[in-house]
Amino acid sequence: MSDESRKPNVTYSAAVGSVDLHAFKEDGTPHEIWPCHDCLPWHAEVVRFEGDILVREWHAVECPQFQELISDE
Repeated sequence: MSDESRKPNVTYSAAVGSVDLHAFKEDGTPHEIWPCHDCLPWHAEVVRFEGDILVREWHAVECPQFQELISDE
């Protein structure tokens, strides 16, 4: 099986990673949170860190959305 035909491991048992995103835009408008349909272990939590309110999204490490989020940082 070639690497291109392999699907990422995005099941409940997949390794997970997290990324912290600002909960509000610069003008104070809150960001909307939508579930990730690319991986089963996705979940989100709101955290306060050094006075900022952040949304911490958890994804399967191989999830395409997670890979996109961490490559933008």
